[in-house]
Amino acid sequence: MAVCCVVVTGCGGHGSSTAPDVTARVDLDLTSAAFADGGSIPVEFTCDGTEESPPLAWTAEPGTSDRPAAWALVVDDPDAPGGTFVHWVVLDIPPATRSVAAGQVPSGATQAMTSAGSASYAGPCPPNGSHHYRFTVYALAAPTGLADGASTDDALAAIRSQADAQGTLVGVYARTS
Repeated sequence: MAVCCVVVTGCGGHGSSTAPDVTARVDLDLTSAAFADGGSIPVEFTCDGTEESPPLAWTAEPGTSDRPAAWALVVDDPDAPGGTFVHWVVLDIPPATRSVAAGQVPSGATQAMTSAGSASYAGPCPPNGSHHYRFTVYALAAPTGLADGASTDDALAAIRSQADAQGTLVGVYARTS
C-alpha cells in the first residue's frame, strides 16, 4: 500500500500536528475488540500488516449526553520523533453511530488529511522502538462541516472548538524488523 512508505517516512520525524488538547470531559469509554487499553496493536492494523483500521466501539458514561450532534475520531502517535504524528482523522460521524468496523469509515463521515498526507487511515509504523498510539473519540456539540481532505490543522481546530466529551484508548506497537 502506498501509504505505508509515506508513513515510515512521516513517523520518522515529519509532521507535528497535535490532536486536540481539549478541556472536554473524559466520560466516553472507547474500546476495541482487537486490543485492550495499553495492550499491543495486532500487526494486521499496522504498516507491517494489511494496514486496516481496527474495530472501535464507544459508550457514554451515565450523565453524559448520549446524543451529540456528531462524533469525531483521531488516532495519533505522541512518541513520533518529529512531534505528534496524526494517523487518522474522521469527522462528522453521525450521532447514532457507536462503533466503527475494522477497515471501515462510518457512512456519512468524512476523513481529514493525516500527517502522512492522505485522507485515510495510516497504520502504526514506528521507525524505532515502541510507540503509543492514542485512539480518541470526541462527542461534538455541532458537526464540523468540513469536507473530505480537509487539512489536519483545520480538522483538529474544529474538533477542539466543538468537543464536549472524549474517551481514549491507547495501543502500543513496536516493529520487529
